[in-house]
Amino acid sequence: MVSKEYMLSCSEYREAVERQLEKSLPVCRQPYRIVVDAMRYCTLGAGKRMRAMLCLEFCRQSCGDYERALPFAAALEMMHAYSLIHDDLPCMDDDALRRGKPSCHIRFGEANALLAGDALLTASFTAALSGGSHPQVGSERALQAAMTLAGRAGVDGMIGGQVMDLAAEKHPELDDQTLHLLYSLKTGALIRAACEIGAIVGGAGQDVIRLGGEFAAHLGLAFQIVDDILDVTADEQTLGKPVGSDEASGKTTYAIRFGIERARLMAQDSIRRARAVLAQLPGDGRFLEEICNMVLERDH
Repeated sequence: MVSKEYMLSCSEYREAVERQLEKSLPVCRQPYRIVVDAMRYCTLGAGKRMRAMLCLEFCRQSCGDYERALPFAAALEMMHAYSLIHDDLPCMDDDALRRGKPSCHIRFGEANALLAGDALLTASFTAALSGGSHPQVGSERALQAAMTLAGRAGVDGMIGGQVMDLAAEKHPELDDQTLHLLYSLKTGALIRAACEIGAIVGGAGQDVIRLGGEFAAHLGLAFQIVDDILDVTADEQTLGKPVGSDEASGKTTYAIRFGIERARLMAQDSIRRARAVLAQLPGDGRFLEEICNMVLERDH
């Protein structure tokens, strides 16, 4: 078992997650290989892996062994990749670029992209529940973690947020409370799942699971506000996806509604709130502090 005193770096966590994803998405030589290639194209070797890192760190803080959360960390990244594939589709945001390369539907065609997203959604639960760590986690906590993933990704979580986001393009006059709810579901729900699942599989008590969710709620809001700012201020090459698309599609965002400078202050306030929750959590919070800094300072 890894000692609680040993704090992994972001790069070490990313490497561990990448190895787990490779196991979960093996190359397929069957007649339907194209959809597996699309799944791998959109999942492997890309992304910040922030959700996975949060899951692993909350598990490490709870039991000293981050590895038992690896199946769920991979599942979170697969779930996130599925959501991005569908988000980019012509019927959604119709974006041609993602993570600095052609979006899935541009590279593999719209139908294969839709199926790749569907396949990643279902495969995420296979990845979570077929890992070798479950004898340590226990069936009850593995089930609780899987239910958390399903709930946070479902209609009362990420999917609900996406529905609200699409509706906002036709009705951009959102009030502040509705805009906050949209962000907490579309972006915040899966980040919240990451922290809660890490604590669950690490054997933490209900207080830690609850505090993990509160920390993630503030962190997720800050993440999306910074994303809004980058959509206005960043260049496409650095960001790795189209810029200016929020305003072009008529969306209401924090950056558009409140202006860049006030939006920055609001992101900083959300991180301040996240750190206040972090101070209530047991253990060494240095890695989670690093994640807070990464969210505020990111340029892509």
